[in-house]
Amino acid sequence: MTDDRKATEDMSEEPGRRRYDSLRRTAQAQQTRADIARAALDLFVSHGWAATTVRDVAREAGVSVPTVYAAYGNKTGLTRALADAADLSADVPRLIAELESPTTDPARQLAAMAGYDRRLYERAGDVITLVREAGRSEPELATLYHDSRIRGDRTRVQVFSSWPPGVLCSGLDVPSAVDVYAALCNIDVYTVLTGERGWSPDRVERWWCEALVRELLGRFGPPLQGHSSGDPEVGHGLE
Repeated sequence: MTDDRKATEDMSEEPGRRRYDSLRRTAQAQQTRADIARAALDLFVSHGWAATTVRDVAREAGVSVPTVYAAYGNKTGLTRALADAADLSADVPRLIAELESPTTDPARQLAAMAGYDRRLYERAGDVITLVREAGRSEPELATLYHDSRIRGDRTRVQVFSSWPPGVLCSGLDVPSAVDVYAALCNIDVYTVLTGERGWSPDRVERWWCEALVRELLGRFGPPLQGHSSGDPEVGHGLE
């Protein structure tokens, strides 16, 4: 092979190598962020948010302290990222599809929201508890937790307000219905029932569906039949 031909082939291969190098660097950066987030969550849950330092997170993840700052900014930014991931795990597009389905009705909408709450607490209950705990000493995270609760309430107001007159139980207005929902379907109730009383997540979800229909609906009286954890889940904010 002549030197000119070899040089031409080397030049033609170089863009491909550069392209794959870029892909490799992106994958490595994503893996590093995931390792840091996993290490942070483990430490926040086991040692508490306030007691965990960025240096602790870096050591647990096997990276440098500057790498943690470059990836997430600071400990608060890291916690916000964990909260965002918790919301994404609930699949908001499925919320929209379930609420707007041509075959939906108030009982099915309640079941969809209860199914979402169960899935969120089952997958990310430790993150929700973490954000609430960290908010006691970090105003930005207190605002994050408060805002997530407001988003959930707004979704319920929108859903309940869309129902025709007479669907809610007699004497129950929309704000009161939102209060009843919040009293039944929250992280503390879920934690007590699954952690202390030995209920399965399926049982909690079934009870929520029945209790919500019983407490909120008038002429849509009987609980939704055939609902199971296999039905589409929905999302409407951290609780």
